[in-house]
Amino acid sequence: MNTLLIGRLNTHFLEKFGDRPLLVFSPGRINIIGEHTDYNNGFVFPAAIDKGIVAASQKSEVKVSKVIALDLNEAFEFSLQNIHPIKNGNWKNYVLGVIAEIQKTGRQLGNFNLIFGGDIPKGAGLSSSAALENSIVFSLNILFDLDLTKNEMIHISQLAEHNYVGVKCGIMDQYASMYGQKNKGMLLDCKTLVATQIPINFTNHELLLINTNVKHSLAESAYNNRREVCENVAALLNIDSLRDATEINLNSIRDQISEEDFQKPLYVIQENNRVQNAFQALKKGDIATLGNLIYESHHGLENQYMVSCDELNFLVNQAKKHPQVIGSRMMGGGFGGCTLNIIEKTFVHTFKEKMLEEFNKNFHTTCSFYTVELSEGTHVIQQ
Repeated sequence: MNTLLIGRLNTHFLEKFGDRPLLVFSPGRINIIGEHTDYNNGFVFPAAIDKGIVAASQKSEVKVSKVIALDLNEAFEFSLQNIHPIKNGNWKNYVLGVIAEIQKTGRQLGNFNLIFGGDIPKGAGLSSSAALENSIVFSLNILFDLDLTKNEMIHISQLAEHNYVGVKCGIMDQYASMYGQKNKGMLLDCKTLVATQIPINFTNHELLLINTNVKHSLAESAYNNRREVCENVAALLNIDSLRDATEINLNSIRDQISEEDFQKPLYVIQENNRVQNAFQALKKGDIATLGNLIYESHHGLENQYMVSCDELNFLVNQAKKHPQVIGSRMMGGGFGGCTLNIIEKTFVHTFKEKMLEEFNKNFHTTCSFYTVELSEGTHVIQQ
């Protein structure tokens, strides 16, 4: 956890408001395998990480609430009696959305001051939005004794994103950020919200994220389009979601849909199977099989679901050239962001040098590297 960030928030809050704040840490997340399966009620394999959002908060006696985004040096005052989305509100809508969803439950909030900051790299696909939402709902739950369960809190976070930000996200990001356990990943069933935690110790390997530092503009419209295709195919199959589909089911309607619209749900069905196989491989300590499944996942994201991009494909193809990298794939919504790599610890330095050189040669820009540790979920660090 970032002690410098915690110190900055503590100091800033004391200077600004004169109170010792409640401090809450809410982590970002990685997803080892299981991409675009969560909103299809499928299986995912995420883990909370040691980078995240820290929120400093306290009740206020004045008639408005104030939230400060420390990293952006932006402040926002509002009345709890007049909560609504703001056009081009960016981070403010995440805050307002959480407040609105709490108010819908009939619980009473009082005015508060809150300052947040984070160390999640921007645009890396590590779910800074879910970390922010969770940090706010978790803080307000404590400040105002709202008696919300963790499950209620993650649904408030998810609905805030749906209704105030306009992104119809699944539940994985909020769940992983809230329920993460140190040095563990989780097999999460997004239909039942039952998760099985499993220790992750790669021994001689480690997780390395490589950020393309690009975000292609297709991302949001493409995400909504793919969700729509999946829902339409589920309706054709007369099932609630693709979670309940098999390849045999899907083949029965192949002549009713385009080839492109066939490949997308086929990817989802196959990815659900890969997630469960990856969990079994990890239980046995078989990281070679896990690595192969991760490569297969990327192939499906690139060629069937079509959410990858040249930069991501380049990084994965370069990784394949090195036997010390046992698995690599794009992670997150797609069209930019990071690849996740499982790599021999002794090869990390050499690999970084090679990737920097090759990436720069091909795209005339630089990529960034992050090593992450698996972290505890959203929790209080100072009360």
